Amino acid sequence: MPTTTFSDATASDGALRRFLHGLPGVDAVGLEARAASLGTRSIKTTAKAYAIDLAISMIDLTTLEGADTPGKVRALAAKAVNPDPTDRTTPRTAAVCVYPDMAATAVAALAGSGVKVASVATAFPAGRAALDVKLADVRDAVAAGADEIDMVIDRGAFLSGRYLKVYEEILAVKAECGSARLKVIFETGELSTYDNIRRASWLGMLAGADFIKTSTGKVATNATPANTLLMLEAVRDFRAQTGVQIGVKPAGGIRTSKDAIKFLVLVNETAGEDWLDNHWFRFGASSLLNDLLMQRQKLSTGRYSGPDYVTVD
Repeated sequence: MPTTTFSDATASDGALRRFLHGLPGVDAVGLEARAASLGTRSIKTTAKAYAIDLAISMIDLTTLEGADTPGKVRALAAKAVNPDPTDRTTPRTAAVCVYPDMAATAVAALAGSGVKVASVATAFPAGRAALDVKLADVRDAVAAGADEIDMVIDRGAFLSGRYLKVYEEILAVKAECGSARLKVIFETGELSTYDNIRRASWLGMLAGADFIKTSTGKVATNATPANTLLMLEAVRDFRAQTGVQIGVKPAGGIRTSKDAIKFLVLVNETAGEDWLDNHWFRFGASSLLNDLLMQRQKLSTGRYSGPDYVTVD
């Protein structure tokens, strides 16, 4: 098994800069062409049914609104555990994702279900807070029982080239997570270039991320096939060099079964089958589940039931 370490690359700000800027440049045209090509793959009926169930099992069912209430979180938890009350064979979602102050409510509602509780933290979504405030945010979520922490990087520091600051902040957050898995959100729509997305991916992985995640879902440009393909290439290459497997989570803007299946094709063709599991791949979504359920019902009954037959988030 590969045992490459990157201790020299993270020894100083200069070393980290040299490493990140030494990564191969991204061929934007080639990247987008490959993502588009993979998106045209035809999926047959049996494979489609499998893909829909797999996608359902990979969803982090999410509510991140200022108007969130304990009742809304409990209702979302019930949907995560039993997405389609008319069909008990429907898979459960991977997790429910909430703000830290709602984590305890989600933990209580999901007790014994096997559905994880994910909590955003570190002054989500902007990340504009002092480090001690961000770490307190993480501690609150972990103390409430969150299984996973979704943090945002300091995009201002990253874009101004202060890579070591971003690296050390991820390390500090990881230390507060304890046994909780850490997802590191880049907000790819604010990073401007594919080269920056590749650099952020490697920076997050070097700092100990368990997952790298595209977006908060709170900006205009969120997950795209191209930026997710780039991140899948990064985790594939990182495992090849280190033996360490890292998960990927596209979030924001993935709303239909057709979209979700395109992303699963990207996973299979880029990182490989090892990532076709909700331990290593997630969808950050709120409305995607409804369309997956409608498509699942159509496959089983031959009729498209429509949105009135699934719960509205």
